[in-house]
Amino acid sequence: MTPVKRTVLLICCLAVMLTVLPLSAAPRITIQIPEGALKGKASGRMYLFTSRTGNRPPYTGPNWFSPEPFYGVDITVESGDTVELDEKTEGFPNVLGELAEGKYFLQVLFDFDVYHSDHAKGAGNIYSPVQEVEWTGDNRLKFELSEVIGELPFEETRFRRQIRLYSPRLSLFYGREIIQKATVVLPSSYYESEKARFPVIYTVSGFGGTHETMGRSLSQGGSKPIKGEVEFIRIYLDGQCKWGHHVYADSAKNGPRGAALIHELIPEIDRRYRTVEASTARFVTGHSSGGWSSLWLQVNYPEVFGGVWSTAPDPVDFRDYQEVNLYAGNPLSLYTNPKGNRRPLARRNGEVLIWYEDFGRMDDGIGRGGQLKSFEAVFSPLDRQGKPLLMWTRDKGKVIPSTVKYWVEYDINKLIERRWEAGLKEKLAGKINVFMGTVDTFYLEGACEYLKMTMEALDSDAVIELHPGKDHFNLTTPDLMQRIRREMSASYLKYHRVE
Repeated sequence: MTPVKRTVLLICCLAVMLTVLPLSAAPRITIQIPEGALKGKASGRMYLFTSRTGNRPPYTGPNWFSPEPFYGVDITVESGDTVELDEKTEGFPNVLGELAEGKYFLQVLFDFDVYHSDHAKGAGNIYSPVQEVEWTGDNRLKFELSEVIGELPFEETRFRRQIRLYSPRLSLFYGREIIQKATVVLPSSYYESEKARFPVIYTVSGFGGTHETMGRSLSQGGSKPIKGEVEFIRIYLDGQCKWGHHVYADSAKNGPRGAALIHELIPEIDRRYRTVEASTARFVTGHSSGGWSSLWLQVNYPEVFGGVWSTAPDPVDFRDYQEVNLYAGNPLSLYTNPKGNRRPLARRNGEVLIWYEDFGRMDDGIGRGGQLKSFEAVFSPLDRQGKPLLMWTRDKGKVIPSTVKYWVEYDINKLIERRWEAGLKEKLAGKINVFMGTVDTFYLEGACEYLKMTMEALDSDAVIELHPGKDHFNLTTPDLMQRIRREMSASYLKYHRVE
């Protein structure tokens, strides 16, 4: 056979093979941004969410305790643009090309809001209708982002108000107008006298909480005292920001959040409402991330607040960062314990609900606004791209000491120790109250045990209580919450007289 005939035969064989053997399957998702959907260019994250059940809009995921696959890419787009996702698009638990076959409900969302930690609540974010799809791995799908997420509604009444305040500090930091928001609930007797003034309770929400939903049970009749209490004006804060919960700590990524609260919002509240303008009449409280926030505010602004009642705070000592010593000489792994076993992140009744590595990968898939990245956004400096330095390696979960050295500034227990003899001892006298369950759902009790030991060693009068058998969600019983209000009332009555 001549060389020419062999070549022709080879070409023919290849042609036959190509007609018999299909090309490797690869999905392609085409996303259309309608004309007029965006005002100029917008930078954000494009998500594809999946759900097996369809009993909720897929874009409201992922659920912390049972996340379903989702995918995302950071982009800058404008109206009329088209975006494509393919098999290499990263997500959770792996790339889009590895999504298992079967029936799914799919939905696309473009998240570019800067106010909210949850993409599903970010006003102005655009999303597509849901598509029910039989996923085969080589699907060609088209989505149009024709729907818009609206502002969270606020139920305003005579007793429940929303305060919105332009923040010069935050606007300068972000290079755009930033509005501080909070809910104000007035006492039931507020309108009975134009001269009466009231002490104030500042309550900071936990992670994901919004001030728009706080205090609604008091919206019709105002806050009413029970026996042993005085009447308070109640201010509800939520700590919402693009990177999660800013915890009212000034940080490189979130900006001067504490300063904006102390020097802008609180003075404005005192101006608009009949508050008692004294630290002895101003108290702060919160649960979980709100518990950390309230303790941070009291320790850093001891002359502004007359006492803190913090419940189940996020890690207050990084020697026990959910059972990991971030300062260990030989860096530890967040994913596995020293014996090589998987490290849990959440539990209930002795059963593990979340493993650290799984949650970390889901958190990174969200891209921003997740709980773990929220910590990095507050505690870490920024890299050259303007993103928070990673605190742990994403492959092995190993703690990165060069980042942790910056986190020390936000270690509340160490901060108290450093400043104790420089005046903090007197300024915090009678003002620290922290409550934690001994089996906290997120393993937060160890850090509180360190705080308790430090306070005892410093001969402080701080109240640090670990409640036997209580977890993150059943700690705040009606009895404990009533006790807290009574203790705030007693603290107020030491310095003020009720007319």
